[in-house]
Amino acid sequence: MISTATLTLQHPRIDLSDHRLRLFSGSANLPLAHEVAHYLGMDLGPMVRKRFADGEIYIQIQESIRGCDVYLMQPSCCPVNDHLMELLIMIDACRRASARQITAVIPYYGYARADRKTAGRESITAKLVANLITQAGANRILAMDLHSAQIQGYFDIPFDHVYGSPVILDYLNAKNLSDVVVVSPDVGGVARARAFAKKLNDAPLAIIDKRRQAHNVAEVMNVIGDVAGKTAILVDDMIDTAGTICEGARILRQQGASQVYACATHAVFSPPAIDRLSAGLFEEIIVTNTIPVTEDRRFPQLTVLSVANLLGEAIWRIHEDSSVSSMFR
Repeated sequence: MISTATLTLQHPRIDLSDHRLRLFSGSANLPLAHEVAHYLGMDLGPMVRKRFADGEIYIQIQESIRGCDVYLMQPSCCPVNDHLMELLIMIDACRRASARQITAVIPYYGYARADRKTAGRESITAKLVANLITQAGANRILAMDLHSAQIQGYFDIPFDHVYGSPVILDYLNAKNLSDVVVVSPDVGGVARARAFAKKLNDAPLAIIDKRRQAHNVAEVMNVIGDVAGKTAILVDDMIDTAGTICEGARILRQQGASQVYACATHAVFSPPAIDRLSAGLFEEIIVTNTIPVTEDRRFPQLTVLSVANLLGEAIWRIHEDSSVSSMFR
């Protein structure tokens, strides 16, 4: 069974006579955008979105946004290039329509994995995308669970970085799991797993040491920490092909973990992720709806949690010039 949960936050007191707040959405994740609009007590702004015969994208805003604070929701999920281009065109349309401020709300920031140079003659695509969004005319960014926090530094405009972990932590706390150990699937994710473990009743931490031989191919070596007889919770920012997290689950089982759960904010789920995740390695895979999970990609062990309330709260606080970081204290 698939269950859906939301983070409970105080509903914002938006004055509906305040016509300066506008929320629009691209085509990447309309269900999430409608949930956010509902939380804010408003409707999505009207917009024409179509393609020419050769695939070019056409956008037209169908109401006056002159002097308005405009929020454009669009994760750059698959097909990444189309959704990224659609975001850039939406930003440009709003800039040319004299919006006062344009905030790009990016629940999932694509091209984030190439965030530094590790070899010669390669691109830093995370920086390239930051340049594209800024040059298109965005004045501010609201993003969730970046692959690397340093990506915020690639922008020369204000950047609000929020996390999907509160909705996952609320869900796990309600399950009352016993003898829990939080596991980082690699050394690079230790800081994320440590923060997660601290908020999960100061659970102990374990680390999986792995060596990556190629992109999307992971070789697990060993586990640092005690997982025998414990409920292991693997924590990552995304699940793409699921190779890393499934190899991690296998070694945790070999090391004696009694149960294995997987938690990730972004359900990228590139093939063969569904086959791997539904093979019986996990009691449950918990993700959020930053990326739409269509019915054909769902399976019995999958739980999808909504981050709509969290994003809606962040939008309201930005609009009201109050703190976004205080949401996580």
